[in-house]
Amino acid sequence: MASRSILALVIPACLLSLVALGRTRTTVEASPAADSAPFLYTAAKQYEPLAWMHGEDRFGSGATIFVRDAQGKHPLVSSFAASADSAISFDGQRVLFAGKLKAEDPWQIWEIPFTGGEPRRITSGNEDCIRPLYLPEDRMVYARRTARRFVIETVSLAGGKPLPLTYGPANFLPTDVLRDGRIMFEAAYPLGEAVPEIYTVYSDGSGVESYRCDHGTAHHSGRQVSSGDVVFGSSHGLARFTSSRAQEVNISAPVGEYAGEVVETPAGDWLVPWRADPKAPFQLMLWTPGSAALRLAVAEQNFDTVQPTLVAERPVPNRHPSGLHDWPNANLLCLNAYTSKYQFAPGSIHSVRLYTRDGAGNPRLLGTASVERDGSFFVQVPTEQPLQIELLDGAGKTLKREAGFFWMRRGEQRGCVGCHAGPETSPENAVPMILLKSTTPADLTGAAVQNASGGH
Repeated sequence: MASRSILALVIPACLLSLVALGRTRTTVEASPAADSAPFLYTAAKQYEPLAWMHGEDRFGSGATIFVRDAQGKHPLVSSFAASADSAISFDGQRVLFAGKLKAEDPWQIWEIPFTGGEPRRITSGNEDCIRPLYLPEDRMVYARRTARRFVIETVSLAGGKPLPLTYGPANFLPTDVLRDGRIMFEAAYPLGEAVPEIYTVYSDGSGVESYRCDHGTAHHSGRQVSSGDVVFGSSHGLARFTSSRAQEVNISAPVGEYAGEVVETPAGDWLVPWRADPKAPFQLMLWTPGSAALRLAVAEQNFDTVQPTLVAERPVPNRHPSGLHDWPNANLLCLNAYTSKYQFAPGSIHSVRLYTRDGAGNPRLLGTASVERDGSFFVQVPTEQPLQIELLDGAGKTLKREAGFFWMRRGEQRGCVGCHAGPETSPENAVPMILLKSTTPADLTGAAVQNASGGH
């Protein structure tokens, strides 16, 4: 595990949520008790919030989950060499966590009753499994490190064969399960570069998309709060995504560095990991939104205290039936490529190209299809591999090419309003011209293209 000073050379300081200058000075007030409700937290000698982006261990020097309640604090599992990433079941009775029985073991996912008992191992193998979260119907989602890259999987709590959810070139880490049933995760934007971004995917791996389209600044460690907003760490400190806005909204919180992972207490306060500067350890602070002061909840001398998790019953997220079919490929319908945050002259979009990546990570052309006058196109694509769309004009020149990648699951049928359209955009109530012309999708599975690298 790299030291803080070495990692700072790899991860720019802006990604660690340094707060912009010119805001109110931070006042920290001591608080003898965080809240009447018990909670869990992780104490670590060193916590690197974004180490996962490089396939590295966030807790390279070990970590321990503690229970904090009216009687004080005690380890959740005292017999483990390391424990982290706690998650509470919907009934508030059980805890999922990543743990190592011995220091040399890989991280694995375990479950234990909150009131005590023997931990039960759920995952197996020699690869690290981290960041578990409960899903409805006795399933869980987590990240597995394979070939030095984190991928997201789901599996039954009873064990069995995992279902991979992510198929891109980046590292992926789940952060929350939204009330609508989607899994919120973070990955580098554009799915492989240096800035963390927030995405969502359904629990069958379909419908992957970025949560918002205002890319460029760091968005990480997001959690949904009671209002329905998603609160996360950003390059400005704390920020939120709210349903009424297409872009992030900065939160006027006291100055310092925030690791995200916000938890709301029954009293309405936020329990947040915070530190005054990158040289100081993270502490858990209580903050009443809108106030100028932070109140100390938990601090461990020379240790980072992070990952607060409230021990309480909570609503079960929505269940959704899978719309996947047992087909070898998937279908993608774009209603109007002109519907975009980018400006395209009327009639300028002539065709669409689709790329994937070869074994060396280079772009490989899968095929080209026409785009109708209204901007619609309908294509069949290969599944469970990185995909990238490029729009061309009549001369074959690039108008716009996706910066990152998406994927589609086997048998998935997906429609999009436009190309990089915001979530606030509604489609026109009309049948797209491409479907009036033919209901058979153009074949962009790569069958007609051999040994082509593509690109411009």
